Amino acid sequence: MDALKQRVYSYQIEIVMEGLPVDANNFRIKWFGIKEKVFTLLEVFKKHNDQMFELIGIDCSKATHGKYKTTYDHTKAFLEWKYQLKDIEVQKLTYNFLTEFEFYLKSKQKCNHNTTIKYLSNLKKIVGVCIKNGWLAKDPFFGFKMSKKEVIRQFLTQEEIQTVITKDFGNDRLNQVRDIFIFSCYTGLAYIDAQRLKRADIGIGMDGEKWLFTKRKKTDSPTRVPLLPAVLDILDRYKTHPQCINKDSLLPVPSNVKLNAYLKEVADICGINKHLTFHIARHTFATTVTLSNGVPIDTVSQMLGHKSIKVTQLYAKILDRRVSNDMQVLRNKFAEKKKKLKVDS
Repeated sequence: MDALKQRVYSYQIEIVMEGLPVDANNFRIKWFGIKEKVFTLLEVFKKHNDQMFELIGIDCSKATHGKYKTTYDHTKAFLEWKYQLKDIEVQKLTYNFLTEFEFYLKSKQKCNHNTTIKYLSNLKKIVGVCIKNGWLAKDPFFGFKMSKKEVIRQFLTQEEIQTVITKDFGNDRLNQVRDIFIFSCYTGLAYIDAQRLKRADIGIGMDGEKWLFTKRKKTDSPTRVPLLPAVLDILDRYKTHPQCINKDSLLPVPSNVKLNAYLKEVADICGINKHLTFHIARHTFATTVTLSNGVPIDTVSQMLGHKSIKVTQLYAKILDRRVSNDMQVLRNKFAEKKKKLKVDS
């Protein structure tokens, strides 16, 4: 009995020295010599990414897989930079590990705050896999703040939209890019959704008018948008375009890279001092075209295909800021009138 007790005390010391919890499972491992597989962070991360790659086009997009691959690469580089390690056991992940990783992303990789939070969110998913499988007892993200900073979304004013519409660029390439951009300004579609549009996506709505019936690629949410006259004119303009006929598409949409490069030219020619990208068209639809014209926010949210109205409310905050700026101009006018009255009296 004394020998058995001594053996138990000896194992207890070993478990403590290894930094493991003193529990029945670890005693069992010591007593019977059973060694459980030790899982490492990059090993689990790579398996997750490999499975995600196989599901591209089924449950995830190529872009989403790319974001997780980038997070994996940053994590690998961080381990080598901070700890001179090729990998790390998931059991050794701590709160301090996360704060150091956050510092690394901001200081060494020059990531802004929101981009850093996105990478940490991706890592959190991998940590969640480890916790659910029982490979990690304590969640290192517990108490770790991951709130994003509010980003001011750019959009075009009604005057800027009109400038783009009426401008003759004297160039079929830029005129075509302008039409596709304006199409999105009046439908709110993101690039990938506009590119995927087929002729069958146009139908008759409950009001007897033409509507757009599709789904967002990003969220798989249904999108139903009544088509405004400007949109119908654009669609009519390209119904006989060779690319539209061959691919049965609504619009001859070029690659996203080319489209954004051409939009920079459009902005320069129109004298628009904004970094014009295709996604600004979606913001313009939410703000200038709909909310500014009194369309209820829940209706806008449905047309944008948002799963939560909280996302749409970000656009309403932009409008509040615009109202504040406009009222400041009015205050200044009243102040000038008051000052003039004092001078005259």
